[in-house]
Amino acid sequence: MSFQDRFNEQEQLLLASTPTLIGSAMAFAESSGLATVKEMMESAKSYMAGLKAYPNNEIIQGILPNLEDRKEAMAQAKEFRDKTLARLKEREVDSPEKIRSLLLEDSQTINTLLKEKASPEEAAEYKAWAMSVAENVAKAAKEGGFLGFGGERVSEGEKALFADLGRVLETETQLG
Repeated sequence: MSFQDRFNEQEQLLLASTPTLIGSAMAFAESSGLATVKEMMESAKSYMAGLKAYPNNEIIQGILPNLEDRKEAMAQAKEFRDKTLARLKEREVDSPEKIRSLLLEDSQTINTLLKEKASPEEAAEYKAWAMSVAENVAKAAKEGGFLGFGGERVSEGEKALFADLGRVLETETQLG
């Protein structure tokens, strides 16, 4: 059974948008200007890394754009962005706290969804990919300090969010 046959449109959007939401929530966990820009760039990079890191995972391959057809990939990315923004607006997500809350709620739903409709290997890989987005964004830039001096690689807010996300997704991943 294919990805599209196993997951309805709403489930597909949830599976596709959650890693992006993870990147946003991590970037805004300790929002600090230039660091946030670096973190958002890392979020997109880590999201797309799923294509190469998990070439046999039908879920990850099913939600990421097909980069071989640039025109199709751009159209798919635009449709995904529009649906995700509409969902955030509908849910009145307009602050870092609301992003975090929605992320944890969505992650709980995804954990249940993966238990019901994915193989154990697919579920483990999806969770590893999602947690890698969180870790890469958290480590993308130092928080605090001044002009790149001082500060910390991973803030307390990022550590707390990472731990909460791991708990909800039931992973053993450590932020290291």
